[in-house]
Amino acid sequence: MKVVLQRVSEASVSVHGKIVGQVGKGFMLLVGVTHDDTESDARYLADKISGLRVFEDENEKMNLSIQDVGGTILSISQFTLYADTRKGRRPAFIDAARPEIANPLYEKFNSFLREAGLIVETGIFGANMSVSLVNDGPVTIVIESR
Repeated sequence: MKVVLQRVSEASVSVHGKIVGQVGKGFMLLVGVTHDDTESDARYLADKISGLRVFEDENEKMNLSIQDVGGTILSISQFTLYADTRKGRRPAFIDAARPEIANPLYEKFNSFLREAGLIVETGIFGANMSVSLVNDGPVTIVIESR
């Protein structure tokens, strides 16, 4: 699994012009799943993200976690994170897991975040979504389970 994490002051996702998920201070996550990912990959990433210290403390040092600051998460499924652009000009997505594999793992990942006490909003798996965010910092980190 692969996650692109962005620290945000606000983020939202819309489908057909209607907001389906919205958060304030916290993280906006783009979540990709590949063929051989398992629940242990989802657990690893959820544990890593819930404890990642990227919010500033009173000394302006990145030393606080999302839990420490009471932040929320907007989690968006994103198969294009596994785009293969090595050949030609049109990306291939053969490394992205099929929906019947990816969606349950994406849902499990979100449930692990919720088990850690975090509020998690989501988009709609497989939908054409419009994502809006204000990247705070900017802070953008790529985290992979392998």
